Amino acid sequence: MIRIGIDAMGGDFAPEVAVEGAVMALKKIGSDSRIVLFGDELRIKELLKKHKCSAHNFDIVATTEVIEMGDHPAKAFASKKDSSMTVGFNYLKEGKIDGFASAGSTGAMMVGCQMVIKTIKGVIRPVISTLMPIVMNRRGLLLDVGLNVDAKPEVLAQYGLLGSIFAESVLGIKNPRVALLNIGEEEGKGNAQSKATYDLLKEQKNINFVGNVESSYIFTGKYCDVVVADGFVGNVILKKAEAMYRINNRLTPFKPWLLNLLRPMLEPVCPKLYYHQNFWNAMNYESVGGTIVIGVNAPVMIGHGGSSAKAICSLILTMERNIKSRVCDKIREALKDVEPATEE
Repeated sequence: MIRIGIDAMGGDFAPEVAVEGAVMALKKIGSDSRIVLFGDELRIKELLKKHKCSAHNFDIVATTEVIEMGDHPAKAFASKKDSSMTVGFNYLKEGKIDGFASAGSTGAMMVGCQMVIKTIKGVIRPVISTLMPIVMNRRGLLLDVGLNVDAKPEVLAQYGLLGSIFAESVLGIKNPRVALLNIGEEEGKGNAQSKATYDLLKEQKNINFVGNVESSYIFTGKYCDVVVADGFVGNVILKKAEAMYRINNRLTPFKPWLLNLLRPMLEPVCPKLYYHQNFWNAMNYESVGGTIVIGVNAPVMIGHGGSSAKAICSLILTMERNIKSRVCDKIREALKDVEPATEE
């Protein structure tokens, strides 16, 4: 049985959207999966009743505290020992759940990752990543998207390995192509950081490094499946993509509800219309649910603070796939002979 832990009290609209999203996911997860909700038990049960869903469909772990968005991450994590987030991480550490996700404080989530779950031996720094839409109904991976904004070349080079393992294990991409985001494709382009990173990536024999890639090509899938960037640049790309989705959604005459209604009739004669729509839908953060923490000892995902019920549902489904892939075990195996890494 796979047990997916969800912080029901995390996010701007919790616990309402967290519970609604869990109810939505209940219809889509596998029969061997079980959702575990952490939070105010009475409120969770009231909301489940509102959605006409039996509380017996979930495991509910009662907690009495909440780490708020405005709290100091480390201090709140340490002092609020009965918060939904702290208890969730402790359950994950003890093996009572197989993965944990929250739309709460990103800072507190990373404190939990590093202080409770801890970094996999050999990983210099964990990284947060996002699934990247690629034309023709495919997905790639972009990392980092905001955690380490001043990463050194050796950290970025390791992202290439971590991203490659994740793409193969979770996305099912055989021998994924890894590229470094840069201002030009030629070797020798970029600043000192990117040049040094390029040299280190080129030396790695256990990844399929294909060189530099410009941002104009990362959504085409023509050159690569995994894009490596520091957290500053990756976060800019991520937020640009979110803005592009919102603009397209406002301007397109093909509304999603109308396309879905007409799909049986139109898709056979106009498949490109649906490739187009699927691409833009995949750029919506709600279709993934959140960012994935790679490099820690158990599956962890961080949802958007303003997550909707749809986003929470996607968060749960993506987490289920991560758990089933056993990607953490595969990273441990790949780094088993590496000495514990530190940054100077």
